[in-house]
Amino acid sequence: MLRRLTFLSAGLVVAASIGSPACAYMVYVSNEKDNTVSVVDSTTKEVVRTIDVGQRPRGITISHDGKFIYLCASDDDTIEIIDTDTHEIVGSLPSGPDPELFVLSPDGKTLYVANEDDNLVTVIDLESKHVKAEVPVGVEPEGMGISPDGKSMVNTSETTNMAHFIDTETNEITHNVLVDSRPRFAEFKRDNSEVWVSAEIGGTVSVIDNSSREVKHKITFEIPGLRSEAIQPVGVRITADGAKAYVALGPANRVAVVNAKTYEVEKYVLVGQRVWQLAFTPDQKMIISTNGVSNDITFIDVTTDEAIQSVTVGALPWGVVVSPN
Repeated sequence: MLRRLTFLSAGLVVAASIGSPACAYMVYVSNEKDNTVSVVDSTTKEVVRTIDVGQRPRGITISHDGKFIYLCASDDDTIEIIDTDTHEIVGSLPSGPDPELFVLSPDGKTLYVANEDDNLVTVIDLESKHVKAEVPVGVEPEGMGISPDGKSMVNTSETTNMAHFIDTETNEITHNVLVDSRPRFAEFKRDNSEVWVSAEIGGTVSVIDNSSREVKHKITFEIPGLRSEAIQPVGVRITADGAKAYVALGPANRVAVVNAKTYEVEKYVLVGQRVWQLAFTPDQKMIISTNGVSNDITFIDVTTDEAIQSVTVGALPWGVVVSPN
């Protein structure tokens, strides 16, 4: 049974304060329309800096030491490097055309980039800033996930409707797994057992067994009063203990809370409009959604699964990442 929905207007607190987190983290949000990155303090819930970047910023991640932001400037065909101390662009990486999303290897040495226009995954060595390999994949690659042990990387191709498993040692595809229409994101469980792949048009999340490389379960979503075509899963994040998963549901304007062991949807949290991506704070006390059409992000308490506060950022916020310390 679904628990009650929670709604939060931009900038308003609708629940009693849960207390200040142990640490203040910086939240970095890529704003696709106005070519900026918003920097938000996780404690004060305020924008503390706006960084001008390249055209159509989307995928965003951070180095494991927190010193550099990597940002896909999709329409500039490049990945920009931003110093987190100065908030200045200090370099770029050879991304290939139209970089959409990427994933950083567990050792922090390699970046795997989805290039939508030429159906490739580009493998970049971060120390040399050179391309190590280009891996041909399906049509319109976007979603990127990497196993906690760093041995396998998954790319999802939106038009081919597949999850491609790539061996990170050989940079070759080992398995192609058919999923539902327009897969957008791939997320591994921390114990390496499963990969969750969202299908935006299919309206499902496929749970793939990482040993057999077969779909073991499909999670569906149903929200009273909404048509099924309005429920479009995109971003997925799973807690470190493997107990809960959060799924961004696009124009449904909600984040689904899923029991990651039984695969049952336990709750829908109402956030801003057109929710795209998600990111945990390092202590996993909060998860943050980017809400593209309402131009804000929403902080959700992971313990209560209640929306805490929304913060207005730039135009069409898309990606989000949080400083590791």
